[in-house]
Amino acid sequence: MILVGTSGWQYRDWRGRFYPQQLPQRLWLEHFAAGFATVEVNNAFYRLPERETFAAWRARTPADFCVAVKMSRYLTHIKRLRDPDEPVARFLGRATALGDRLGPVLLQLPPNLRADVDALDATLRLFPAEVRVAVEPRHPSWWTDATRAVLERRRAALVWADRLGRPVAPRWRTTDFGYLRLHEGRARPWPRYGRAALTSWVRRLTDAFGEDEPAYVYFHNDPGGAAIVDAVAFAALARAAGHPVSRVPTPAEADTSGD
Repeated sequence: MILVGTSGWQYRDWRGRFYPQQLPQRLWLEHFAAGFATVEVNNAFYRLPERETFAAWRARTPADFCVAVKMSRYLTHIKRLRDPDEPVARFLGRATALGDRLGPVLLQLPPNLRADVDALDATLRLFPAEVRVAVEPRHPSWWTDATRAVLERRRAALVWADRLGRPVAPRWRTTDFGYLRLHEGRARPWPRYGRAALTSWVRRLTDAFGEDEPAYVYFHNDPGGAAIVDAVAFAALARAAGHPVSRVPTPAEADTSGD
């Protein structure tokens, strides 16, 4: 199953595009979850919500909805993976209020953080087996056999990432689920993705993962609602190729041209 969504749902320029002009912002999550089956929560990276907020998201979304949560930058960017016990415990103490809505936890590492496989291993071992973890290193020193071995041993996914239509990380399969982030396309209007780029990513994912293995796909190119349009287009291409895909809005519902 390919689960397709966007990275975040609260973007002001989506009002009057994806969200009806008169819909209060407090109801945007319900509107989003009626169209998509998953979302990646980015704001937890900047400010970790209280447990009550995660519980409220669970109560406001359908039973089949899945929330991927980006790990607090306190661990990844301030502590730089050092002394991970307290940050991971605090994160899990709050995010697990999502219950069965909790999807993968995303660890996005700073672009200037050089490889430290021991620190990564010490961090990953703190997550219980039932919590999926995806890791997005961004310094080239991480692309080694030692990094891959840690991810495989801890059953963590290496995040596949795209910028300007090109992979920015190795396409290693390190566990039984995939995680793809699409940051910026080359098509017009910016930052949209073109059909060829989306088709290539559908093929790469489905070549690597079987239909009984989830692959999470999040579009992070939010300006102008590009993420919504591209997510719907990606899902349509995957379905046309015969692959099971989570629900997405109809093309008409995803029309972000505005009034």
